Amino acid sequence: MDTEKILRGKRILIVDDEEDILEFLTELLGVCKIDRASTFEEGKKLLESHYYHAAVLDIMGVRGYELLEIANTRGIPALMLTAHALSQDNLKKSFKKGASYYVPKDEIGKVDVFLADILEAIDEKKNVIVKWYERLSGFCDRRFGPNWKDDDPDFWDSLMKY
Repeated sequence: MDTEKILRGKRILIVDDEEDILEFLTELLGVCKIDRASTFEEGKKLLESHYYHAAVLDIMGVRGYELLEIANTRGIPALMLTAHALSQDNLKKSFKKGASYYVPKDEIGKVDVFLADILEAIDEKKNVIVKWYERLSGFCDRRFGPNWKDDDPDFWDSLMKY
């Protein structure tokens, strides 16, 4: 996959309350057209007034789940980014609420690859959750234990179909 080619010129919204995260992601996604917001209100206004190829939404500091609902109504795929909300419950909640990707901030340096996964899956009409699972299930195994999917196997099986 040619990440740079997939991302070049795409319009991406980043919403996070940490300025260093906004700066890092802006630099990492330098081939994209970036809009940034550091509050829920700014993110909401941008989501409601512009089209984005994708959005990167922090869960905690900017009411990310509410922003996810707006993104969903606008047909904007969202990558949920988190440090403080890193839990099995938030992982499951993110996907149930329509997120395309759930990324711990430990993996922030790969957000460009994850966004490219989302955009490529959309173009190829494939299930992006399968790619997420390939890339991040090992992280979840280490973080949550190898049986993290066992609490609701039907849910996880349904996500992998498409």
